Amino acid sequence: MPSLKQFKYLDALARERNFARAASSCRISQPALSMQIKELEGELGITLLERGRGTFALTTAGTEIVRRARSILRATDDLVDFARQADRPLSGSLRFGVIPTIAPYLLPRALPLIRARFPDIALELREAQTADLVDDLSRGVLDLVLLSLPLEAPDIETLHLFDDRFLLVTQADEALDERKRVDLSSLDRHRLLLLSEGHCLRDQALSLCRTADRDTLGELGATSLTTIVQMVANGFGATLLPEMAIDAEVHDERTAMLRFRDPEPSREIGLAWRRTSARKPDFVAIGQALMELAAPKRAA
Repeated sequence: MPSLKQFKYLDALARERNFARAASSCRISQPALSMQIKELEGELGITLLERGRGTFALTTAGTEIVRRARSILRATDDLVDFARQADRPLSGSLRFGVIPTIAPYLLPRALPLIRARFPDIALELREAQTADLVDDLSRGVLDLVLLSLPLEAPDIETLHLFDDRFLLVTQADEALDERKRVDLSSLDRHRLLLLSEGHCLRDQALSLCRTADRDTLGELGATSLTTIVQMVANGFGATLLPEMAIDAEVHDERTAMLRFRDPEPSREIGLAWRRTSARKPDFVAIGQALMELAAPKRAA
Protein backbone atom coordinates (compact mmCIF):
# COMPACT_ATOMS: atom_id res chain seq x y z
CA MET A 1 0.00 0.00 0.00
CA PRO A 2 1.47 3.41 -0.95
CA SER A 3 2.36 5.63 1.99
CA LEU A 4 1.79 9.35 2.51
CA LYS A 5 5.55 9.76 2.73
CA GLN A 6 5.95 8.32 -0.77
CA PHE A 7 3.32 10.71 -2.10
CA LYS A 8 5.18 13.60 -0.43
CA TYR A 9 8.39 12.52 -2.16
CA LEU A 10 6.61 12.35 -5.51
CA ASP A 11 5.08 15.79 -4.93
CA ALA A 12 8.51 17.23 -4.12
CA LEU A 13 10.00 15.66 -7.24
CA ALA A 14 7.22 17.05 -9.43
CA ARG A 15 7.68 20.47 -7.85
CA GLU A 16 11.48 20.65 -7.98
CA ARG A 17 11.94 18.79 -11.30
CA ASN A 18 15.27 17.60 -9.96
CA PHE A 19 16.13 14.56 -7.81
CA ALA A 20 18.85 16.32 -5.80
CA ARG A 21 16.71 19.36 -4.96
CA ALA A 22 13.68 17.21 -4.18
CA ALA A 23 15.75 14.98 -1.87
CA SER A 24 17.18 18.05 -0.13
CA SER A 25 13.71 19.53 0.41
CA CYS A 26 12.56 16.22 1.91
CA ARG A 27 15.74 15.93 4.00
CA ILE A 28 16.67 12.50 2.67
CA SER A 29 19.42 11.26 0.38
CA GLN A 30 18.97 11.23 -3.38
CA PRO A 31 19.32 7.41 -3.60
CA ALA A 32 16.69 7.02 -0.88
CA LEU A 33 14.29 9.29 -2.76
CA SER A 34 14.86 7.39 -6.01
CA MET A 35 14.24 4.08 -4.24
CA GLN A 36 10.98 5.36 -2.70
CA ILE A 37 9.71 6.52 -6.10
CA LYS A 38 10.51 3.12 -7.62
CA GLU A 39 8.72 1.39 -4.73
CA LEU A 40 5.71 3.65 -5.28
CA GLU A 41 5.65 2.67 -8.97
CA GLY A 42 5.73 -0.97 -7.89
CA GLU A 43 2.88 -0.49 -5.42
CA LEU A 44 0.74 1.28 -8.01
CA GLY A 45 1.76 -0.97 -10.89
CA ILE A 46 2.40 1.93 -13.27
CA THR A 47 5.35 3.98 -14.54
CA LEU A 48 5.37 7.47 -13.04
CA LEU A 49 8.56 8.80 -14.65
CA GLU A 50 10.12 8.60 -18.08
CA ARG A 51 13.79 8.39 -17.17
CA GLY A 52 16.59 9.60 -19.40
CA ARG A 53 20.29 10.13 -18.87
CA GLY A 54 20.32 12.61 -15.99
CA THR A 55 16.78 13.73 -16.78
CA PHE A 56 13.20 12.61 -16.24
CA ALA A 57 9.66 13.62 -17.11
CA LEU A 58 6.35 12.69 -15.56
CA THR A 59 4.28 10.27 -17.60
CA THR A 60 0.64 11.07 -18.29
CA ALA A 61 -0.31 8.71 -15.49
CA GLY A 62 2.36 10.23 -13.26
CA THR A 63 0.94 13.71 -13.77
CA GLU A 64 -2.51 12.51 -12.73
CA ILE A 65 -1.11 10.66 -9.71
CA VAL A 66 0.66 13.85 -8.61
CA ARG A 67 -2.59 15.82 -8.90
CA ARG A 68 -4.50 13.26 -6.84
CA ALA A 69 -1.66 12.86 -4.34
CA ARG A 70 -1.62 16.61 -3.69
CA SER A 71 -5.32 16.50 -2.94
CA ILE A 72 -4.71 13.69 -0.44
CA LEU A 73 -1.80 15.55 1.18
CA ARG A 74 -3.86 18.75 1.50
CA ALA A 75 -6.73 16.83 3.10
CA THR A 76 -4.31 15.16 5.51
CA ASP A 77 -2.78 18.49 6.50
CA ASP A 78 -6.23 19.96 7.06
CA LEU A 79 -7.21 16.97 9.20
CA VAL A 80 -4.12 17.46 11.39
CA ASP A 81 -4.89 21.19 11.60
CA PHE A 82 -8.43 20.39 12.71
CA ALA A 83 -7.16 18.19 15.52
CA ARG A 84 -4.63 20.81 16.60
CA GLN A 85 -7.21 23.60 16.45
CA ALA A 86 -9.60 21.60 18.63
CA ASP A 87 -6.89 20.75 21.16
CA ARG A 88 -4.64 23.81 21.15
CA PRO A 89 -5.86 26.79 19.13
CA LEU A 90 -3.30 29.41 18.09
CA SER A 91 -0.40 27.01 18.38
CA GLY A 92 1.95 24.93 16.26
CA SER A 93 3.80 25.62 13.04
CA LEU A 94 2.34 28.19 10.64
CA ARG A 95 3.78 28.35 7.13
CA PHE A 96 3.30 32.00 6.21
CA GLY A 97 3.89 33.50 2.76
CA VAL A 98 4.26 37.23 2.05
CA ILE A 99 4.72 39.14 -1.21
CA PRO A 100 7.93 41.23 -1.64
CA THR A 101 6.12 44.59 -1.74
CA ILE A 102 4.71 43.95 1.75
CA ALA A 103 7.29 41.82 3.56
CA PRO A 104 10.08 44.36 4.24
CA TYR A 105 7.67 47.11 5.28
CA LEU A 106 5.04 45.38 7.43
CA LEU A 107 6.85 42.34 8.86
CA PRO A 108 9.39 44.27 11.00
CA ARG A 109 6.44 45.61 12.99
CA ALA A 110 4.11 42.64 12.58
CA LEU A 111 6.40 39.80 13.65
CA PRO A 112 7.08 41.09 17.20
CA LEU A 113 3.34 41.68 17.65
CA ILE A 114 2.43 38.18 16.44
CA ARG A 115 5.15 36.64 18.61
CA ALA A 116 3.93 38.51 21.69
CA ARG A 117 0.23 37.89 21.13
CA PHE A 118 0.50 34.29 19.89
CA PRO A 119 3.59 32.86 21.64
CA ASP A 120 2.67 29.23 20.84
CA ILE A 121 2.70 29.81 17.06
CA ALA A 122 5.98 29.06 15.27
CA LEU A 123 6.09 31.05 12.01
CA GLU A 124 7.88 29.67 8.96
CA LEU A 125 8.19 32.56 6.49
CA ARG A 126 8.44 32.53 2.73
CA GLU A 127 8.70 35.64 0.53
CA ALA A 128 7.73 35.21 -3.12
CA GLN A 129 5.57 36.66 -5.85
CA THR A 130 1.81 36.25 -5.73
CA ALA A 131 1.47 33.45 -8.30
CA ASP A 132 4.04 31.26 -6.53
CA LEU A 133 2.51 31.87 -3.09
CA VAL A 134 -1.02 31.11 -4.27
CA ASP A 135 0.20 27.92 -5.94
CA ASP A 136 1.96 26.84 -2.73
CA LEU A 137 -1.14 27.70 -0.72
CA SER A 138 -3.38 25.60 -2.97
CA ARG A 139 -0.94 22.68 -2.81
CA GLY A 140 -0.73 22.80 0.97
CA VAL A 141 2.89 23.95 1.09
CA LEU A 142 1.76 27.16 2.84
CA ASP A 143 -1.00 27.72 5.39
CA LEU A 144 -1.54 31.47 5.14
CA VAL A 145 -0.54 34.23 2.72
CA LEU A 146 -0.36 38.01 3.14
CA LEU A 147 -0.84 39.65 -0.24
CA SER A 148 -2.70 42.18 -2.34
CA LEU A 149 -6.34 41.47 -3.16
CA PRO A 150 -8.59 40.67 -4.94
CA LEU A 151 -7.68 37.05 -5.56
CA GLU A 152 -9.70 34.90 -7.93
CA ALA A 153 -9.31 31.31 -6.74
CA PRO A 154 -12.35 29.17 -5.87
CA ASP A 155 -10.47 27.02 -3.33
CA ILE A 156 -9.13 30.01 -1.38
CA GLU A 157 -10.84 32.26 1.17
CA THR A 158 -9.66 35.81 1.81
CA LEU A 159 -9.94 38.47 4.50
CA HIS A 160 -9.61 42.19 3.80
CA LEU A 161 -7.28 43.88 6.30
CA PHE A 162 -6.74 47.47 5.16
CA ASP A 163 -6.18 49.72 2.16
CA ASP A 164 -2.66 50.89 1.38
CA ARG A 165 -2.70 54.24 -0.42
CA PHE A 166 -0.43 55.06 -3.34
CA LEU A 167 1.75 58.18 -3.53
CA LEU A 168 3.56 59.62 -6.50
CA VAL A 169 7.33 59.75 -5.93
CA THR A 170 9.25 62.00 -8.27
CA GLN A 171 12.54 63.86 -8.41
CA ALA A 172 12.64 66.88 -6.10
CA ASP A 173 12.30 70.31 -7.63
CA GLU A 174 12.41 73.71 -5.93
CA ALA A 175 9.23 74.67 -7.76
CA LEU A 176 7.41 71.56 -6.59
CA ASP A 177 4.91 72.05 -3.77
CA GLU A 178 4.61 68.73 -1.92
CA ARG A 179 1.57 70.02 -0.03
CA LYS A 180 -0.41 70.18 -3.25
CA ARG A 181 -2.39 67.09 -4.21
CA VAL A 182 -2.28 65.81 -7.77
CA ASP A 183 -4.77 64.14 -10.08
CA LEU A 184 -4.32 60.67 -11.52
CA SER A 185 -4.30 62.33 -14.94
CA SER A 186 -0.93 63.85 -14.02
CA LEU A 187 0.61 60.40 -14.44
CA ASP A 188 0.51 60.98 -18.19
CA ARG A 189 3.17 63.67 -17.79
CA HIS A 190 5.66 61.42 -16.03
CA ARG A 191 7.84 58.60 -17.23
CA LEU A 192 6.62 55.92 -14.80
CA LEU A 193 9.13 53.35 -13.60
CA LEU A 194 7.57 49.97 -12.78
CA LEU A 195 8.65 46.69 -11.24
CA SER A 196 9.34 43.76 -13.55
CA GLU A 197 6.73 41.31 -14.83
CA GLY A 198 5.15 39.07 -12.21
CA HIS A 199 4.83 41.66 -9.44
CA CYS A 200 1.20 42.45 -8.62
CA LEU A 201 2.25 46.03 -7.79
CA ARG A 202 3.22 46.46 -11.44
CA ASP A 203 -0.23 45.31 -12.57
CA GLN A 204 -1.91 47.68 -10.11
CA ALA A 205 0.18 50.60 -11.36
CA LEU A 206 -0.64 49.75 -14.96
CA SER A 207 -4.33 49.67 -14.07
CA LEU A 208 -4.14 53.12 -12.48
CA CYS A 209 -2.27 54.64 -15.41
CA ARG A 210 -4.18 52.80 -18.14
CA THR A 211 -4.57 56.04 -20.07
CA ALA A 212 -0.82 56.65 -20.13
CA ASP A 213 1.15 56.30 -23.35
CA ARG A 214 3.34 53.19 -23.54
CA ASP A 215 6.26 55.58 -24.09
CA THR A 216 5.75 56.90 -20.56
CA LEU A 217 6.25 53.48 -18.96
CA GLY A 218 9.80 52.59 -17.95
CA GLU A 219 10.80 48.98 -18.61
CA LEU A 220 13.70 48.50 -16.18
CA GLY A 221 13.23 44.92 -15.10
CA ALA A 222 13.74 46.07 -11.50
CA THR A 223 12.72 43.59 -8.81
CA SER A 224 12.77 45.91 -5.79
CA LEU A 225 11.21 49.23 -4.85
CA THR A 226 14.59 50.35 -3.51
CA THR A 227 16.05 50.20 -7.03
CA ILE A 228 13.05 52.03 -8.48
CA VAL A 229 13.28 54.87 -5.93
CA GLN A 230 17.00 55.30 -6.59
CA MET A 231 16.26 55.57 -10.32
CA VAL A 232 13.70 58.27 -9.50
CA ALA A 233 16.25 60.12 -7.33
CA ASN A 234 18.67 60.13 -10.24
CA GLY A 235 16.14 61.68 -12.61
CA PHE A 236 15.03 58.68 -14.66
CA GLY A 237 11.32 59.16 -14.00
CA ALA A 238 8.67 58.82 -11.31
CA THR A 239 6.93 55.90 -9.64
CA LEU A 240 3.87 54.92 -7.65
CA LEU A 241 4.83 53.83 -4.14
CA PRO A 242 2.61 52.15 -1.52
CA GLU A 243 2.24 54.19 1.63
CA MET A 244 3.60 51.39 3.82
CA ALA A 245 6.92 51.60 1.94
CA ILE A 246 7.41 55.35 2.31
CA ASP A 247 9.32 55.41 5.61
CA ALA A 248 11.74 52.71 4.46
CA GLU A 249 12.28 53.82 0.87
CA VAL A 250 11.95 57.61 0.68
CA HIS A 251 14.78 59.23 2.65
CA ASP A 252 16.73 60.82 -0.20
CA GLU A 253 16.45 64.61 -0.43
CA ARG A 254 16.55 64.27 -4.21
CA THR A 255 13.04 62.75 -4.14
CA ALA A 256 9.65 64.30 -3.43
CA MET A 257 6.29 62.74 -2.53
CA LEU A 258 2.90 63.87 -3.76
CA ARG A 259 -0.48 62.67 -2.55
CA PHE A 260 -3.36 62.18 -4.94
CA ARG A 261 -6.70 63.95 -4.74
CA ASP A 262 -9.62 62.04 -3.26
CA PRO A 263 -10.52 59.34 -3.85
CA GLU A 264 -6.88 58.38 -3.36
CA PRO A 265 -5.84 55.29 -5.33
CA SER A 266 -4.87 52.36 -3.15
CA ARG A 267 -4.29 48.63 -3.07
CA GLU A 268 -6.21 46.20 -0.88
CA ILE A 269 -4.10 44.21 1.59
CA GLY A 270 -5.46 40.93 2.92
CA LEU A 271 -4.91 37.37 4.05
CA ALA A 272 -5.65 34.20 2.09
CA TRP A 273 -6.00 30.55 3.14
CA ARG A 274 -7.51 27.32 1.82
CA ARG A 275 -11.26 27.09 2.30
CA THR A 276 -10.84 23.57 3.67
CA SER A 277 -8.43 24.66 6.42
CA ALA A 278 -9.67 24.18 9.98
CA ARG A 279 -7.43 27.00 11.20
CA LYS A 280 -9.62 29.87 10.04
CA PRO A 281 -10.08 31.15 13.64
CA ASP A 282 -6.28 31.36 13.95
CA PHE A 283 -5.99 33.23 10.66
CA VAL A 284 -8.76 35.68 11.57
CA ALA A 285 -7.09 36.38 14.95
CA ILE A 286 -3.79 37.11 13.19
CA GLY A 287 -5.65 39.31 10.70
CA GLN A 288 -7.23 41.33 13.51
CA ALA A 289 -3.78 41.93 15.00
CA LEU A 290 -2.49 43.15 11.63
CA MET A 291 -5.48 45.46 11.25
CA GLU A 292 -4.74 47.02 14.63
CA LEU A 293 -1.14 47.51 13.59
CA ALA A 294 -2.16 49.29 10.40
CA ALA A 295 -4.87 51.46 12.00
CA PRO A 296 -2.63 54.49 12.79
CA LYS A 297 -1.35 54.54 9.19
CA ARG A 298 -4.86 54.43 7.76
CA ALA A 299 -5.92 57.32 9.95
CA ALA A 300 -3.03 59.50 8.74
